Amino acid sequence: MTERALRLGTRRSKLAMAQSGQVAEKVRQLTGRPVELVEITTYGDTSREHLAQIGGTGVFVAALREALVKGEVDLAVHSLKDLPTAQPAELVLAAVPEREDPRDVLIARDGLTFAELPEGARVGTGSPRRMAQLNAYARSHGMTIETVPIRGNIDTRVGYVHNGELDAVVLAAAGLSRIGRTDEVTDFLSVDTVLPAPGQGALAIECAAHNASLAAALAELDDPYTRAAVTAERSLLAALEAGCSAPVGALADLLADGQIVKEMRLRGVVGTTDGSTLVQLSTTGPVPETETQAMALGRELAVEMLAKGAAGLMGERAL
Repeated sequence: MTERALRLGTRRSKLAMAQSGQVAEKVRQLTGRPVELVEITTYGDTSREHLAQIGGTGVFVAALREALVKGEVDLAVHSLKDLPTAQPAELVLAAVPEREDPRDVLIARDGLTFAELPEGARVGTGSPRRMAQLNAYARSHGMTIETVPIRGNIDTRVGYVHNGELDAVVLAAAGLSRIGRTDEVTDFLSVDTVLPAPGQGALAIECAAHNASLAAALAELDDPYTRAAVTAERSLLAALEAGCSAPVGALADLLADGQIVKEMRLRGVVGTTDGSTLVQLSTTGPVPETETQAMALGRELAVEMLAKGAAGLMGERAL
């Protein structure tokens, strides 16, 4: 008798369907079982309000998690940067596969790079984190830009450039890569210019905690370095007590001496959206071998950032 198909819960967007389809194929190969995608509409997909107003990017996750808890799906795939930092006890983060390019990218008219944007260029992004860093970079380089808040899927956002409403939009490199559209990128933004969102470029595969056999099978898709990096980044976010929509950027990367990975560096930034004030710090430590060590790295940097005044820059955070 054929085993029933595993039901993989996914958002309906083109990007979500593409990345869930890629995971489904890997799960098929791993388990030998068919995998069917179950499309779930989340509040974040239907609301037209800005993310900060509707509770941050956790709004993209709640409906998928509810379906998991109710047993309507067996596993779910999320963009890791959309996950709230608190993990529900009834669900397990079974796998964090190898990360895609974590950088942000520019899609601008006439093939322009960020440095080539004209005076007063209108740059669209739905992210306070991007606004803070783009405005700070522009200020420090004598540029004048106007960051314009936008929502919508990739087609909608790129459409603002094509129809002349905006000079450029900023998106995540990973999303464009997963749907095969990196050829539209006019500039890859260095992480020295714009630190990505914690967990950007990584996927999260969740299942019910009681389904130990499925969790064990999915664990084969886990990349330990990616998991250590995103755990440190998300620990920083949690220790700052900042929501997913706060202007916080973080990136953990591995420092190698030749072929030998020696250390992990964690960089963090918090800023006001106009770019007038940024707190940007980094810390380096041994490559974490446990989740506890990775979390400690994030907390350590958060303490330093709070001591430098980060708390006052996040708007929604109340001490």
